[in-house]
Amino acid sequence: MAGEQPTGGATLRLINRIPLPQVRGRIDHMAVDLKGQRLFVAALGNNTLEVIDLRKGERMASLSGFAEPQGLIYIPDSGRVVVANGGDGTVTFLDGDSLKPSKTVRLGGDADNVRYDPARGRVYVGYGEGALAVLSAAGERIGDVPVGGHPESFQLDGGKIYVNVPSRREVAVVDADKLKVTETWPVNDSSANFPMALDAARHRLFVATRRPQRLLVYDTVTGKLISNVEAGGDSDDIFYDVGRGRIYASFGEGSVFIYEQVDADHYRLAEKVPTAAGARTALFSPELGRLFVAAPSRGNHAAEVVVYQTGS
Repeated sequence: MAGEQPTGGATLRLINRIPLPQVRGRIDHMAVDLKGQRLFVAALGNNTLEVIDLRKGERMASLSGFAEPQGLIYIPDSGRVVVANGGDGTVTFLDGDSLKPSKTVRLGGDADNVRYDPARGRVYVGYGEGALAVLSAAGERIGDVPVGGHPESFQLDGGKIYVNVPSRREVAVVDADKLKVTETWPVNDSSANFPMALDAARHRLFVATRRPQRLLVYDTVTGKLISNVEAGGDSDDIFYDVGRGRIYASFGEGSVFIYEQVDADHYRLAEKVPTAAGARTALFSPELGRLFVAAPSRGNHAAEVVVYQTGS
């Protein structure tokens, strides 16, 4: 990858800064095409989808015509890119080669986080005042799952979907086959539970809250809270690194926290890596061993994607 020489500590090494010229405003989520070595970036405030060539370490395209793009996924089976638009509530399916729209689905309002379920061939999109839309991999509407409030991050775990519902201060558990909520877990004395990650093997769910600033760990078998750890300000993305037993959490205050999993019930904050103000969204690729952090334009500093290599 082109860029500067590696710097930093043992857990995360800064290896590149990829500029996004002319991108203004907030940057939301990202997705990676491993085969094509492309990174897709939802430039929400710019109403564009930015496409980065990871081999060259530079932007290869900037696609317009979106309305506050937020959630993103790349579907390896079909090569499609799926973009959720918060501004008009649409979900756009793009052909992976031409990057031209092939299907548009209108959900209503505030289409947000997106996940792909390869076992069922489904795309799930959180939207509106409280539902998950269920679509086929080609973009056909299958159904909806009401969750009682706007869904933020959610994670797939076999036949279950765990959904953060911050307006209700709870995690909703959805049956992926029956398409209904089967139970809810309270996010005690907390609010703004936005990002979420999963350790499926150890049955642990990680939820970051903004008020207060904490990392909460739930037992997915019992639904009970089993650990509560310090976190940073303005959390928006967290990821579990199964190979290293670590959690990477990005915070808009300008840092990434790295937590070590001592065992299934115990976690410790191992390191804080400075990033940039407003850099709250990120993407961890276990296949590449890289953490991508999106830093918006601030003052004289242009927007960029900061790339870290995970260490031993």
